[in-house]
Amino acid sequence: MGTNRLDNGQSAQSGSWSKKSTPAAEALGRSRGGFCTKVHAVVDALGNCLHLVLTPGEAADSPQLPALLAALPEPPGAVVADKAYDTEKALYIVAQHAAEVVIPPKANRLNQRDYDENLYADRNKIERFFGRLKEVRGVATRYEKTATSFLAVIHLLVALDWMR
Repeated sequence: MGTNRLDNGQSAQSGSWSKKSTPAAEALGRSRGGFCTKVHAVVDALGNCLHLVLTPGEAADSPQLPALLAALPEPPGAVVADKAYDTEKALYIVAQHAAEVVIPPKANRLNQRDYDENLYADRNKIERFFGRLKEVRGVATRYEKTATSFLAVIHLLVALDWMR
């Protein structure tokens, strides 16, 4: 009877099998709204995406900056980002790339720095890029279960966005 079994000796998941993945490996993390994923992106001056990184929802923005800048084919002339990137480490990394820092200082910063407000107005290009991504309901609500599949869908949408 053992040789004619259809289930190949597999039993129900009762704890004897290990999980295939963890929430952190799938870029899932807790935030105020529940499980979510953050998409970090770099866009060029025209608003075209150059690089993407997925992180769990509770991950901070500024630690992703080195990986985002390192993935660029050539060093940027300026780094335009929001106040979440206003940390000493982020400013140091931008300075290492010999790029202009266009990040408004946080209100609680002791030494308020100046920044180019006209150039900061170009930050709307990244916001418009994310708006175009979120027009697709599957990206806005993350239908895909695995981080690999979710990132693949985003890459497909980025390719379509480049062709617009």
